[in-house]
Amino acid sequence: MAGTVDQTMGVRAGVMDVVKAYVALTKPRIIELLLVTTLPAMFLAAQGLPRWDLVVWTLLGGLFAAASANTFNCVLDRDIDEVMRRTRRRPMPRHQVSATAATTFGIVLGIASTLVLGFGANWLSAVLALTANAFYVFVYTMWLKRRTSQNIVWGGIAGCFPPLIGWTAVTGELAWAPFVLFAIVFLWTPPHTWALAFRYKEDYAAAGVPMLPVVRTAPQVAIQILVYSVATVAVSLLLWPVAGTGWIYPVVAAVTGAVFLVEAVRLLLRARAGMEGAQLGAMRLFHWSNSYLALLFLAMAIDPLLT
Repeated sequence: MAGTVDQTMGVRAGVMDVVKAYVALTKPRIIELLLVTTLPAMFLAAQGLPRWDLVVWTLLGGLFAAASANTFNCVLDRDIDEVMRRTRRRPMPRHQVSATAATTFGIVLGIASTLVLGFGANWLSAVLALTANAFYVFVYTMWLKRRTSQNIVWGGIAGCFPPLIGWTAVTGELAWAPFVLFAIVFLWTPPHTWALAFRYKEDYAAAGVPMLPVVRTAPQVAIQILVYSVATVAVSLLLWPVAGTGWIYPVVAAVTGAVFLVEAVRLLLRARAGMEGAQLGAMRLFHWSNSYLALLFLAMAIDPLLT
């Protein structure tokens, strides 16, 4: 009896390990960030509460789309992930999932995303999600990432599609407001990613990935981060007149943007003082950039409900 129980528990543990490996392929933390920019766009487009069923189908379709793109990324970058300390415990370097199985999983997720968005929202949203998926896989992962230090600037376009998807799911058409949201995420991505790349500069160098902190000095990168941060805050304020928001959004955008710029200036000052590694404090900017984007889009969702 005890042997049977042990075997059953062993099978369950094995199944759970497989499930965890497939979930890890999808990079859940990145998916969370993408969904954070989808839902507020729906509130803004609806000028209030969108239909709950539409929200469910849109977020589910967006989840499948992002999961598909991230899975393909894990397959294509498995050689890089084996070298980098930050990524060597992912399922592909640990050989928990075969390349064929992971590719099949990514394809199934992509098909599911297209069908869920097409039938649950509309086919414009489905096409936008499919376009973002293809851009991330073929343009960023397969072409830009290993070839240019501007990889994340142009490759980050894929991550800008969720606000467009959320907006079109509600309205069925594009407008200027969602393109402003697209621009916010586009300009926010470089300072966010380069701040993290400072932390893992040696990893990227060992893997042969020319992230900007690998090929440029710390002050040069910090200047670029400040330039993109200023542009991000400026464009975020542009949403106020373009989308006709109330007072809540511009106040939050101005306050959080000011903190963002202060952190970027401090990073530049530390870089010019010759600080490196932990002393440079690039992760301070990285963590705040996450909070900044979340608060900005939260204000975007709350504003039409209260004003």
